[in-house]
Amino acid sequence: TVFVPRGSAPPGGWPIVSVGHGTTGVTDECAPSLYPNLLGAIGMVTPFLERGAVVTVSDYQGLGSPGPHPYLDAPSAGYDVVDAVRAARNVVPGTGTRWAAIGVSQGGQATWAANEMAADYGDGLELVGTANLSPAADLRAIAPPEGLGDLTLPQRGILPFVVEGFLVSHPQYRDSDFLSGGLLAGKDVLLACTGPLAAEKLTAVAAIGPDDVRPSSPEAYAAMRDWLGQNAFPMTGATAPMMVLVGGRDNLVEPEWTEQASRAACAEGDRLDFRFRPEQGHADAAATTEAVEWVTERFLGAPSANTCDLLS
Repeated sequence: TVFVPRGSAPPGGWPIVSVGHGTTGVTDECAPSLYPNLLGAIGMVTPFLERGAVVTVSDYQGLGSPGPHPYLDAPSAGYDVVDAVRAARNVVPGTGTRWAAIGVSQGGQATWAANEMAADYGDGLELVGTANLSPAADLRAIAPPEGLGDLTLPQRGILPFVVEGFLVSHPQYRDSDFLSGGLLAGKDVLLACTGPLAAEKLTAVAAIGPDDVRPSSPEAYAAMRDWLGQNAFPMTGATAPMMVLVGGRDNLVEPEWTEQASRAACAEGDRLDFRFRPEQGHADAAATTEAVEWVTERFLGAPSANTCDLLS
C-alpha cells in the first residue's frame, strides 16, 4: 500500500518512509492492505504524510499472497521493508532515493533487519535511519535453556504465532509438538485477526493453562530455540542509525530482552539511540509520536544521538 502527500514533489524527490506493521496474524485475511485502517498501522502512516513523505506499507510475504507467512523470519521481513520502498518508487513519480523506516513489534524486527541489510540489498537507495519500537529483536527468552518457565499471558497467547512461523521452515514438526490443552484447542481462534473467530479470543486466552506451552520433546524444544537464535539481532552491522524504544511495562517483548540485543548491537559498532520509557507498555502509541520526530530529524540531516555508552 502506497500513500502520496498532497502537492508537488520537493527538489530531490519525495522522501520515503517504509512502515513495518506489528503482528496482525499469519493467514491471508490478516493482510493490512485489505483494511482501511491497515489493521492499526495507519497510525504510523498519517504523521509522515502530513510531513510530506511518501509512505509505503508491506503486508509481508505470505499475507494475502501465495504461500505461508514466515512469521518472525527476520530476513524475509527485512526484504519486504526494502522492497516496499522500491515498489513505491516504481509507482509514484517524483520519489527520491532517501528513505527511512518505522516499525513496531514484529515490524520493529522487520525494520531492524532492513537496516542491517540495506548496505547490500538497498543498492541505489539512501537509508537515513530506522525507528524500531518494542522490536522482536531477540525472542530466545520465550524458550530459555532451563525450560519455558512462567510466561506471561500475552507471551503464551503469542506462542501459536511463533510456532506457525517456526513450522514454515521446519515442516517435520507439528503444532502439537509445542502446544497442548487450551492453546492447541484454541489455536485457530488465537491466530484469527478478524471475523467471528477473533471475537472469541478473550475466551480462548482465558482457557490457556500454565502447562499448555510445554514442548513434547527435547529435540523439538532445541530446534525452536535454535531458530529463534538464528533470527535474533545483531546479525550483521547496521547500515544507518537506529532508534530502539522499549516500554518498562511491556509484558510481551520484555525490555530486558531488547536491551540485551541493543547492547550486543552496540558492541558491533552500531549507532543506536536506545530509549527506555518506564510507563509505556508494548507498542505504546506515545512511542510512535516520539519515533516520528526522530525519523523527521534524520531527513533534516540532524545527527542521531548514540547512547551506546549508557548500555555498556
